[in-house]
Amino acid sequence: MIAPVGRLTKKEIIWLHNHRCRHGHTYLEHYNCYLQENPKGLKIGFFDIEASNLKADFGIMLCYCIKVLGKRKIYERCITKEELQKEKVLDKEVVKQCIEDLRKFDKIISYYGSRFDFPYVRSRALFWGLDFPGYGDLAHKDVYYMVRNKLCISRNRLEQACRHVLGKSRKTHIDPQAWVLALQGHEKSLKYILHHCRRDVRDLEDLYLAINGFVKETDRSI
Repeated sequence: MIAPVGRLTKKEIIWLHNHRCRHGHTYLEHYNCYLQENPKGLKIGFFDIEASNLKADFGIMLCYCIKVLGKRKIYERCITKEELQKEKVLDKEVVKQCIEDLRKFDKIISYYGSRFDFPYVRSRALFWGLDFPGYGDLAHKDVYYMVRNKLCISRNRLEQACRHVLGKSRKTHIDPQAWVLALQGHEKSLKYILHHCRRDVRDLEDLYLAINGFVKETDRSI
């Protein structure tokens, strides 16, 4: 992963240059080592999206949420009725803001994000000609594979894992009609979907903190 010097202070850049990792390289050269060896200094976010279709060439992003680790703060954006009514806008502004918010973090935690959320956002970004983070720009950990590999439960869904490990889940059950009405700009449905997304990232954080100690601290790129 490349050191994000664009959002680091001069003091932080100098510190990274003057300190070395276990391989003998500066942290500017081996920023991945810095992320692994100095985890308390990371800005970690819990990420989820909601979309109108499981395939990005047949659907659009409706909203996203990124919850900051240990804080109430959630970066979020939901599509608007006005955007839905314009062919050349649709989810472009949602995708654009999502990318900007992702870049505020060092590491993103998702649930099945390596197979759905990130490929979906990347596909929409390419469609709109937006600059999606490249390989190595952002560290990623997928809790789905932690659950699949370290637990033995009937279903590996987020809700099931939370109920088994935490004894509860905030997750709201999907109302298909809300997704249908959302594409028409129905305000109540859009709010419902965003609320659903917020609950998912809060559950994701709790589950991650409960089971992270059972896996090796290694990250992949988004």
